[in-house]
Parts: sequence; C-alpha cells; structure tokens
Amino acid sequence: MISLVDYGLGNIQAFLNVFKRLNIPAQRVTSGAELEGATKVLLPGVGAFDHAMERLDASGMRPVLDDLVLTKHVPVLGVCVGMQILAQASDEGNHGGLGWVAGTVKRLEATNEAAVRLPHMGWNDVRPTSTNPLFTNLEGDPRFYFLHSYYFECERDADVAATSHYGRDFTCAVNVGNVYGVQFHPEKSHHFGTRLLQNFAEI
Repeated sequence: MISLVDYGLGNIQAFLNVFKRLNIPAQRVTSGAELEGATKVLLPGVGAFDHAMERLDASGMRPVLDDLVLTKHVPVLGVCVGMQILAQASDEGNHGGLGWVAGTVKRLEATNEAAVRLPHMGWNDVRPTSTNPLFTNLEGDPRFYFLHSYYFECERDADVAATSHYGRDFTCAVNVGNVYGVQFHPEKSHHFGTRLLQNFAEI
C-alpha cells in the first residue's frame, strides 16, 4: 500500500487517480496514526519551502515519517516541494528541511538564453545519471512537466539521480538508499509519469 501524505499541499487526488488506473493500492493519510505501518510513502508538495515544513510539522506526521524512512527504511518519493524539503535547508526560507538527503535548495537564476524565465514551467527532457529503478522502462527520451523556481543542489554527486537543463544544468531527481525525490510532476507527465510512479510502486 502506498501512503500519500496529505498535509494540505499537493494534488493528492491526481496521484490516487494514476494509481487507480494502474491497479496499485494507494491511500490518503492525514495523521501519524494513519501513516503507521506504511510500506511506501509518497510526499507531494507545492508552494514555498518554509510553508511546506510548517504544514508538515503541524500535521503531526513528521515523527512517524522520520521513523519509517530513517529506521525502518521504507521507500519514500518526494515530489516537487516534497523533494525540496528532503534537503537540509533552502535559500527560499529559514526553516530546516527533513535532512534526509545532504544538500541545499537554490534559486534557479534567469539567464540571457532566449525564453529562460522564472518559474521554469512546462515540459523538459530528463537525463538519468545512472541506472536507477525510478527510470527503468522509460522508452525514448523521457520528458516531464516542471513548475518551479528552485532546485536541489546535492552535496554529493552520487546522490544525483537525474538532471535537466533550463539556462543551466540542474538536479531534477535525487536518490539516497530508500529516499527518492523528483522536481517535476509525474502525475501531470502522461505516460512517462505513469511509468515512473509504477516503477516506484515496484521498488
């Protein structure tokens, strides 16, 4: 069962719809008691880093998440701001992140390249850096839908699972052990996103 963490940020229903089409059991959870016993966790998020951390802390689910991910090594997938809060900190705010992946969230800088404006919005190519279970069986050149102005800067190159380019190359997916994160929105990325979510379910 995939538990989707509902702390008031992110389109939970869109993920549930994808998993329903795939016949993969998934549920919305809104409390630590509901989250207990999860075998996989999806952590979505939209908006600002500090607001996401405040909402997650207020939900009461953070201690259970830490136990599941750090002690029980349950696979977790952070999406968009849900990926960014995996970091230790962000230039966007003052709160600390979950700290599950060593790194800091940085602002994408606009450049002189034509059409490079913030936020980075729309479809873009994603280049896996090595063999990773999230990106298996993606036929052709994988493209995903992005909407963001900040990106995850990993402390260790080994933690970068995929990159994309928007004015500069930037990390768009991370992986450390059982912790995965993607900056793009798989729930909005048609067959590539569906395949990625299926891959996560099969980890």
